[in-house]
Order: sequence, then structure tokens, then C-alpha cells
Amino acid sequence: MPSYEPLDSFDTFLAIIARLRAPDGCPWDKEQTHASLKRFLVEECHEVLDAIDGGDPQKIAEELGDVLLQVGLHAQIARDDGRFAIGDVLGHINAKLLRRHPHVFGDVRVSGSADVVANWEKLKQEERGAPPESLLDGVPKSLPALARSQELQARAAKTGFDWPDISGVLAKVHEEIGEFQRARTPAEQEHELGDIFAALVNIGRKLGIDSEGAARKANGRFTQRFQYMERAARDRGAALSALSLDQQEALWQEAKRHTA
Repeated sequence: MPSYEPLDSFDTFLAIIARLRAPDGCPWDKEQTHASLKRFLVEECHEVLDAIDGGDPQKIAEELGDVLLQVGLHAQIARDDGRFAIGDVLGHINAKLLRRHPHVFGDVRVSGSADVVANWEKLKQEERGAPPESLLDGVPKSLPALARSQELQARAAKTGFDWPDISGVLAKVHEEIGEFQRARTPAEQEHELGDIFAALVNIGRKLGIDSEGAARKANGRFTQRFQYMERAARDRGAALSALSLDQQEALWQEAKRHTA
């Protein structure tokens, strides 16, 4: 049996992936396709985000390894099919990094990160050739809804289609809540709720807050607090579901005092 050492080698990683996909390798890995792996790539990216929010460096490293596994599997599948290999993946990204950082690898001067972003967008457009029919073209439809809303709004704002300050966005939120309160059918309520979400995302964008990240952290706080309530109820000899709403609210306030 060949030695798969050292473990911190990229070549070792590629050798392991190739072995998993070999004729006598892992049945599961051999069955995978680009399409079948799509959900795993998304899941692993979200696990990286959770690890970053948790602040544990070793956990971040572990989860980034799982994302790298997905890249390796996709590259090996393509190699097995004779379409491309990991070298092509590396070649594309290395060339792109060199090309889009002329202020580092060339003689372009920038005064700060804003200039870098502006140059990046200009170079992206030059690479694409003909301008898109819409500024909104190219925003992935598979992005989480809040993240996609934020990117769509940011692109639209480049045309001047934007509130001059936060007060206009706050007024829009109140307007959308009023429309939701007047909605009568489930379809109308769904429509207006979506508009509320979009208006709230706009607040985040105006304040430089990542709405997707803010919602993810809110989910984390809710999880922590609700699990505290469950434990507290058990410690007091009761099931959480057996408590009255007032008792549950008291536990919720207690949980807020004892959790981040």
C-alpha cells in the first residue's frame, strides 16, 4: 500500500482523492458527479461560516479542508472524464489574481481599497467583453436570498437608484410593514413579507452590515437562548412545553441575561 505522507502536502491530498475515485476505490466517491456534489459544496461553505463565527482557528482549518475536498473531488471527476484537471483550476485562479491585481504585480497605482474594487470591476468587465444587458446579470440565483438581495441592491445603487440616507430606508420599512398589515390573502402576505425583508436588507447595506451574516448570528443567539430555556425547565423539573407563555417569556428573558 502506498504511503500517503506527509499529511500537510497538497500532492498527498491529490493522491488520496485519485485513490478514492480509482476503480477499486470508494463506491460512494466513484458514484459522485458535479451535480450530485452541489449541495455538499454549499453545506461545507456554510460550515466554514459557522466556524468563523465560532472563532476557533482549528475548526476553521478543519472546515476549510472540507471545502478543499469538494474542489478536489470536482477536479478529479473532470480529470476522469477527460475535461480538465486540478492544474487547470490552479492556472485559471493564478492568472486571474495576477491580472486583477495590477497595483501589486504591475505599475498601476491605487490610493486605497475603494480604488482596488473599482479596478477589479473594470477588469472583470473587460474580460467579459460586451457589456451585459443588465447590471443585475451575473448575480447567482442560488445565493441565499438575503445575500442575493444585498448584491442586487448594491448593483442597482451604482446607477443612483438609492436612498440618499438611512432615513429614507427606515421610512420604507415602515411603509412595507403597513402594506403587510393591510394584506388579506396568503399570497398578498407573502408578497409584502418579501418586501419587508428587502427593505431590511437595504438598511444593512446602507450601514455596511452583511444581512446574511446578521441573520446567521441572530439564528445562533436564538438557538443558544432556546436551548438555555430547555435546560432551565428540565433542571426545575418541568417540560418547556408544559409552561405557560408568561413562564416561557420569563425564561427567555433569563436566557438573554445569561447568553451572549
